[in-house]
Amino acid sequence: MLAVALLVLASLGSLFVGVSHLTPAGLLAGDENQLMILWESRLPRLLAILLAGSTLSVAGLVMMSLTRNRFVTPSTAGTAESASLGVLVATVFFGAEAVGVKMVVATLFALLGTGIFLALLRRLTFADIIVVPLVGIMFGGVISALTTFFAYRADLLQTLAAWTSGEFSGVLKGRYELLWITAAVALVGYLFADRFTLAGLGRDFAVNLGVHYDRVVTTGLMLVSVITAVVVVTVGHIPFLALVVPNLVTLLLGDNLRRVLPVTALAGAFFVLCCDVVGRTIRYPYEIPVETIAGVVGGALFIHLVLRARRKAA
Repeated sequence: MLAVALLVLASLGSLFVGVSHLTPAGLLAGDENQLMILWESRLPRLLAILLAGSTLSVAGLVMMSLTRNRFVTPSTAGTAESASLGVLVATVFFGAEAVGVKMVVATLFALLGTGIFLALLRRLTFADIIVVPLVGIMFGGVISALTTFFAYRADLLQTLAAWTSGEFSGVLKGRYELLWITAAVALVGYLFADRFTLAGLGRDFAVNLGVHYDRVVTTGLMLVSVITAVVVVTVGHIPFLALVVPNLVTLLLGDNLRRVLPVTALAGAFFVLCCDVVGRTIRYPYEIPVETIAGVVGGALFIHLVLRARRKAA
């Protein structure tokens, strides 16, 4: 309850942070200009932040559990980069189509990229758990390089940057509603939480308990791909979010998904909200994208988690 109250207070406070003048007194007085700013910009932006942060953290938690590796998430398995490639393909071949088409294509590419990464892991044997996410980061780097190359050839570098740069300054009413899909998908993930937990214990253990292992893993990866693709299409890529938040929460509360999934969602929403507020205030009246703030903070936390895992393994 304390976490919910803290998130609510932070959310309310964030509504009054920005270049456009917005005050509680003005809203209560019925100022038309301030009310328009609230309903058309500030509230949609807040909802987009909460939805993207919470659901992408849930996706990271599910993927971490299914792969049995704390450092394998959409950020370190090529999932987000594959979704970006899907956005480029959809822009080139279906540029005049609705955003929903881009979402579907990005989801398919995210699922394909994740599948290729997992197939690669099955063919390789690593003695160190840290090597796995490093391979995923390199795999994602290759996909990003291909995406940048084809975007350059198609003269779409600026368009691709606009689609995939993780920031919320352009979020307005009518431009974030796809994120409600991720909320529905995250709810499905909660309903499957017990099965994901069992699948995370290994194929043999899950099968002995009556769990259809392959079906559960496929379902989980589909949920992860949909959430990642929708977030990338709507607000862009937010680095390290899906990695550091689930890791910190599970270190405190354990690995039972049904127990930690709601807390992970709240923590992810709070993390992105804090990054957004910092980005809006650190160089006021200009904004620093959430992608930059999350990259710096998340990168530092990732290094801390890696060093902690190495000390624990030593």
